[in-house]
Formats: sequence, structure tokens, C-alpha cells
Amino acid sequence: MTSPGTTSPASTSPAATDTRGAPVVRAVLRNAEQTVVITPIEFVGSPTPSLGVEWEFALTDKRTGDLSNSAAALFELVGSRIPGPDGKVHKELLRNTVELVTGICRNTGEAMADLSATLGAVRELTDELGVDLYGAGTHPFAEWSTQLLTEGHRYAELIERTQYWGRQMLIWGVHVHVGIDRRDKVLPILDALLNYYPHLLALSASSPMWAGQDTSYASNRAMMFQQLPTAGLPFQFTRWAQFEKFVSDQKITGIIDHTNEIRWDIRPSPHLGTIEVRVCDGATNIAELSALVALIHCLVVDLSQRMDAGEELPTMPPWLVQENKWRAARYGLDAIVICDRELDERLVTDDLADLLKHLEPIADSLDCSDELAGIHGTIERGASYQRQRAVFARTGSMREVVASVVAEL
Repeated sequence: MTSPGTTSPASTSPAATDTRGAPVVRAVLRNAEQTVVITPIEFVGSPTPSLGVEWEFALTDKRTGDLSNSAAALFELVGSRIPGPDGKVHKELLRNTVELVTGICRNTGEAMADLSATLGAVRELTDELGVDLYGAGTHPFAEWSTQLLTEGHRYAELIERTQYWGRQMLIWGVHVHVGIDRRDKVLPILDALLNYYPHLLALSASSPMWAGQDTSYASNRAMMFQQLPTAGLPFQFTRWAQFEKFVSDQKITGIIDHTNEIRWDIRPSPHLGTIEVRVCDGATNIAELSALVALIHCLVVDLSQRMDAGEELPTMPPWLVQENKWRAARYGLDAIVICDRELDERLVTDDLADLLKHLEPIADSLDCSDELAGIHGTIERGASYQRQRAVFARTGSMREVVASVVAEL
């Protein structure tokens, strides 16, 4: 430790190079007497509960089923063949990944129509390249050591910092943005959404296999992703000023450069005026995706309306939220979850049945009743992790597991 009134020594990262091969040194030098000025973070409120969806896919070789580092070739075709691709098809950390993104939508049906149009155009291009789009949360047998990094300083610095764990991130998910009209609603809604974390993860769990073996987890992705710095469960702040102080601390100490580097499972997106729900594993088909999106949209709108009515939203201590995340990741739809501060517990599917009934009026107002009802279908059919295990039990082949996920799309 440095004594008061002295300058702390610079901390540097191990030797590394940037994308041009030049040395990279990340240093933090700060005077202990320096006055820290906390920059306000403006939240650009959304006048309506708008909706935006980001759907990540892996690229897999049509012959082998293994991951394919062909994103660069795909983006060359996207740039020349799909009109107006900006904002619809995104690069990600690794060259085996592509992300499809909607515009600002009013409801789930509109978002799914937007994604379906982009999906159809992209699939024509992937067919030309001999690759498939694969929507599960992890790949059952791919080796992380053979995957290539997307060019760009941001990605190179992330890997330089995170090393082994960063290189392990062969994971894909779904992110859902919902517009919030006022800043003072953001943190209470975020905290209350954590009560439903296990419901969303259990329904979407699609990552049971890793490096050639069954992990015995429904969502290995959830366990993997939280290894990254700034990832995992959000801190439960009660005031916006606390969030601003947190961001300030993160920037001053060099942990992040921008708020989008806070990779929480649920996070505010101040510049978009949304709460971004990043809990879900990758979706293997559009029907289940639409059900998840409708559920998230209805949950956020319900909580917002309850705040408007003067209700104090229910929350749980972080240690209970953390336990629920683990239970859902481990047991999926068979998880017994903690429902409240009184430590009442229920099978997650039983709690979902009551939750869906409660949300029916909200779904009707958002014109997504049919999509929300699709949750029942997921439970009856079995979530993706259960279907993948059934394929492997029948065939003994992880290649067939990949083929089954591809076929669902």
C-alpha cells in the first residue's frame, strides 16, 4: 500500500502486442490526493417499452460439424450482397461467431419478423460458404485452441487481459433490450428481474456439453461466462449515483473504458434507454426464441407498471440470487428455486405456470399472447439441453447433436 499523500506505482500488464505487433503496456498511475470527479451518466429514456433482440450464432462446418473460423468470409459477402447490413449483422470476439440484431421494435412479433428476414438472407450466404448457423449456448466438442480472434484492438486487449479464460469463451447467447421511460425505474426493475433469473436460464438452457463430454449442467455457458472480469450477476445498487460511482471507479482503475464493457447478466444500457437482459443461452429455433423474448418483455413491462402504481418491487439478497443462478444452470427445468426473502421454494416449472397466468393481461396489451404461450411448449417438449442429451443417448454421437441443433433452425 502507498502512504497517504504519495503517488501509487504504475501497474503494468505482462508483455503483449497489439494487432500490429507493437508492445502493449496498460498502466494506471494516480495520485492518492487527487480529487475524483464522478461523471454523470445520462439515461436516455424510451417513451415506450420498445424491444430489441440480439441473437448470437456459431458457424459450423457442414461436413464435420466442428466450428468454422469463416466469419470474415461471411462478412465480405454480407457487405456486398445484403442491402443495408449495418446494425443487422455484427462481428463478435471470435471468427466462428456472427450476431443478428433487430432494429427498434414494438413487440415480439415485430422483432421476430425482423430477425427472420435477416436470418434468411444470411443463411443463403452461409450455404455458399459450406457452413451452418448453430444456435446453442456451447458447442459439444470444439477445441478452443483452434479458434481465431476477430481483428480489432478491443478484442485483442480483452484476450491479452483475460488470457486462458478469455480464450475459452466458445459461448453464444441471446440479449433482449426493453425500453424504460425513466432513469429512476432502471435499478429497481433490474433488481426485481433477478428474482426471475432462474426461470429464464432454465427455459433457455442449451449448453450441457463441453470439450467432448456432458458437464451434467443444463447451462455450462452461464458458468463459463462469469469467469470474465465484469461478467456475471450485477451488483444490486439502490441509487443511480451508486452506479455512477461504480462506473467511475472501474474507469479510473483501468478495468473498463466504456460502460458496454460491463458484461453483467442484466445491465442498464444508458445510451439506448433500455435494460438489457443477457441471461439466456443461445436459442436453437425461432419459436422458442419468440417465447423467451415475450416473457422478458412482459416481465419488464409488468414491473414498470407496478412501479407506476406505487408498488415497491420485491427483491432478494444477492446470496439467494447467486444460488438460484447455480441451481438453474445445474438442473435446468428440474431446478427447485428460491422464490422470495422468506425462503419459499418451488419447482421452477410450477412457478412459471403461475407467472404466465399473472402476465396474461400484459401479454394481451403487448400483442404477444401467442408467443408467451409458447413457454408451455418448451416445458412440454423439453428445453434444448434435454433434447441434446436425448440425441446423444440415442446416437452416441456429438456430431449428431450438432446436426440436431442445426436442423431445428
